[in-house]
Amino acid sequence: MTITGDILYRPRGRFRSNHAGAHVSSEVGGFGVFRDQAPFLRYPDARRIDLRATLRDPFGETHVRRFEQRSAIDVYALVDLSASMGFVGAVDRFQVACDLCAALAFSTTRIGDRFGLVAGGDVLRESAFLPATLSRRAALHAVDRLRDERPAGTNAESLETAAIRLGAGRKLVLLISDFRWPAALVQRIFEALALHDVLPVVLVDSVELNPPRWGLLDLRDSETARRRTIVMRPGLRQKWIDAESKRRAALIQLAAGRVRPPIFVEDRVDSRSLSLRLMAA
Repeated sequence: MTITGDILYRPRGRFRSNHAGAHVSSEVGGFGVFRDQAPFLRYPDARRIDLRATLRDPFGETHVRRFEQRSAIDVYALVDLSASMGFVGAVDRFQVACDLCAALAFSTTRIGDRFGLVAGGDVLRESAFLPATLSRRAALHAVDRLRDERPAGTNAESLETAAIRLGAGRKLVLLISDFRWPAALVQRIFEALALHDVLPVVLVDSVELNPPRWGLLDLRDSETARRRTIVMRPGLRQKWIDAESKRRAALIQLAAGRVRPPIFVEDRVDSRSLSLRLMAA
């Protein structure tokens, strides 16, 4: 499966950057949307002297116009590579994650932003790491290397240390996972990424959400490899659905006040729908 169409996004808050780009930043400069006026002594730019404001000033102070500088930003994809990401139901979850990264790599570099990639399960996968780059070729090549990886390991602890790879500057971070983590780990990872504008993207398989009413189910825990056979029946099915609903509600609650509200992607990524939600910063 591939994602057609650009993925649009709007960072939350203002970012600092030395590179001109498409996003509102905290920097002020000589071009862009008018922001305010400032004393010439603080911003000595003779090209931006505001004659009207200067003539109106009763103390004879000279004023200059300041404009909002539009800047480029860094967009990182943090991909969970724990074993549960290898689940194949209605779709191959890991391939959906890779397709999303490819679409992000193309879309970010297309508008002058830099794309970076960090992936890991119990340990970070160095072969899939890419510092933020403007090069579309390098970004797409990193996604190809990610496709060569295989989800494994019993947890996603390494994503807690991934914040170090992002550096000190504020980034837009898409945290891509099924989020089948303990609540304590979710909380630690969200807090580790608190400096950044973090958007959890939850990959959900419709098979997990809608089990059959009747039948034998052979279940296998991806991370412990333990198997269990159960007889599905309406009562158990309802408990299953209720448990999934509670898990979703708990994740939303953990995200509140720490990161953006999670986006739940069921089976396939719709670039238009995802863009609408990413633009609602």
